[in-house]
Amino acid sequence: MAQLVLHAEELTKSYPSGNTQLTVLDRVSFSVHQGNTLAIIGPSGSGKTTLLGLCAGLDVASSGTISLMGFKLNAMSEDDRAYIRNQYVGFVFQNFQLLATLTALENVMVPLELRGEKNVSAKAKELLARVGLDGRLHHYPSQLSGGEQQRVAMARAFITDPKILFADEPTGNLDEENSHHITDLLFTLNKEQGTTLVLVTHNLELARKTERILRMKGGKLVEEEIVAAL
Repeated sequence: MAQLVLHAEELTKSYPSGNTQLTVLDRVSFSVHQGNTLAIIGPSGSGKTTLLGLCAGLDVASSGTISLMGFKLNAMSEDDRAYIRNQYVGFVFQNFQLLATLTALENVMVPLELRGEKNVSAKAKELLARVGLDGRLHHYPSQLSGGEQQRVAMARAFITDPKILFADEPTGNLDEENSHHITDLLFTLNKEQGTTLVLVTHNLELARKTERILRMKGGKLVEEEIVAAL
């Protein structure tokens, strides 16, 4: 049986709103095992990105539990959650989240440098070549197209050999051609490295490339669809 990488149990997130509480996530439970691919879909405001943030330890649930790689995130300090993210998690965001003052190569090197590793440029160059950017190593984000920036972000996400990759609308800011290219790269790299993938998207075509789809509505998990045999 594959290792249980992510387990959410009765996950709820509420915020104060005037004299009441606004519940944006309502008792959501699901699990993901090693190497599986999962998409979370639903309209804007359905709780998708909030759920992703809780699963990655970027925020803390109001109630319920989230276990990532066997660690109970809700019982950990922010520093400890940051350590778990750095050791086990990769991220790809809609708006790329590259550091403007660093070159493509330097951006990709950052996660390993934060771990204190040395001589990481060779691995960064190898990954940038893998995503077709070996000729753009020393370009800054402002000198790259949206599709190129997302490829840099993808190389950065995979450089730590993450156990799990969280992707939040990874093609949301890209045209159709670049979207297809990024999607192909994402699933190819994911399969090669055996990474667990949790993907938030509005794009049903993209979601259907995963093995399972969770459909959110009004903060609740309303449907689960098996797309491919696990």
